[in-house]
This record gives sequence, structure tokens and C-alpha cells, in this order.
Amino acid sequence: MKKAKDPNNLSNKEYLKELKRLEGELVKMHEWVKAEGLKVVVLFEGRDAAGKGGVIKRITHSLNPRICKVVALGVPTEREKNQWYFQRYVAHLPTSGEMVLFDRSWYNRTGVEKVMGFCTDDEYWDFLRSCPRFEEMLIHSGIILIKYWFSVSDEEQEKRFQERMDDPLRRWKFSEMDLASRSKWVEYSKAKDEMFEYTDTKISPWWVVNGDDKKRARLNCINHLLSQIPYKEIKYKELKLPEVSKKGYVRPPISDQTFVPEKF
Repeated sequence: MKKAKDPNNLSNKEYLKELKRLEGELVKMHEWVKAEGLKVVVLFEGRDAAGKGGVIKRITHSLNPRICKVVALGVPTEREKNQWYFQRYVAHLPTSGEMVLFDRSWYNRTGVEKVMGFCTDDEYWDFLRSCPRFEEMLIHSGIILIKYWFSVSDEEQEKRFQERMDDPLRRWKFSEMDLASRSKWVEYSKAKDEMFEYTDTKISPWWVVNGDDKKRARLNCINHLLSQIPYKEIKYKELKLPEVSKKGYVRPPISDQTFVPEKF
């Protein structure tokens, strides 16, 4: 007997079809950003292995990297540690006609820095007080600021961590800090709730993405992102490729060049 189809199950065919449609809309949107000189900043935060990197890859897949840039900063240098906290992030903010996607952002202070003791209590509370004003300043300057929090259950995170440890192609994604995040699940939960209390504002709200189902999370996030940036399709004039003129120049023999061995 044929098994009944689960109406809640999203098949790979359905997922790819919708993803392709959304990618087409992303191209229209990012061309509009360029044409209208918009400045867009999107923050991706959340638990480790919640799916932030996956959705960023799908968003940027068909976009011009000169227009849509990804920023994923590493551990701050000694010089950066002594700067104004927001300074190294400000350096990556977009100019006219650009989108910047932050794969983790200034909210590191309320997550890993707070939980792992990499900042002082004074630095932490100063951030919570100043962050809403900082973001309001960005928005008033003309930046479109969108903040996503990717939520994942304890069980799903454990499953994904195990997959990373067992897969040599993804082992690099797993770090000792990930182990620490597992052992401090409750502490991270408290830190996230406190961060939301101070920074989930009317002018700069957090949008929570249910990340347990990767495919649905990607589609839902991209669909929502498109809804946050009013755009129109740019109509381009038709182009015609000119004929290639090879007159007046004799190229050197191709045998003078060194080619990569064709093993495939």
C-alpha cells in the first residue's frame, strides 16, 4: 500500500522550485538597491548550527558580490579591543547602493562575550544601554536595518553538531567554542532573553526564524527579507553583442602557453 503523503512535508522538488523563484526576486531587489542608492544592513544571529550560514549562502548565490557583501569578523585584535566597541563594525557599513549581511554582528557582546566572560559586566551593560541608540542612529542616517534571530531546539542542535563532527567536509565548522555553547545552553538562553528585552525595539525589532527545518527556515527568511525592502523590477534595454574583429593582429602560437593538465 502506498504511503500517504505528509501534507506538512516539504519535498526537495518543492523547496528548489520556491528557492529558484525567490532567488529571482532577490536579483530584482538587489538591482533596485543599486539603482536607487539604498543602504541595507541585515544581521544574522542565533544559536550555533541554527542555519545562519545556510541562508546567507542562498541569499548571495545569484547576487553581485560588489553589491551584496558578507561580513564575518573574527576575534578582535588587541587594537580593536581598545577601540569604541562598535568601531570595527562601522567600518563595514554599506555606502549608497550596497547591501551588507553580517554573519554575527555587534551582538557578539551579548552572546559569546557575555556567557564566556570575554567582556566585563560594565562593558556588557554599557552595550545594552547604547545599542538601541546606535541602531536608531543608523536608521535615521538612511540605513535599512533588519535583524534576524535563528532559533533551534536543543535536540536539533545536538543532531547537527554530531553531523559536523562525523563529516570530514564539515568538521571545520565545529570548534571548541561549540562544545562550550552546548554545556552553557541555559546561560545562552538567559543572555538571549535579556538581549531581546533591551534591543527588540519598535524602530529596530528582532525577527525570529524557526530554524529546526532548514529548508523552511531559508525560504521563510528570504521571503520576509524581500518584504522588508520595497522594490521594483528594473527594465533594461535590449543589448546586442557586437561582432568580434580579428583583423590586424596575429596571436603567438598556443603551444607557447602552459596549460593545467586535463585529468578529467
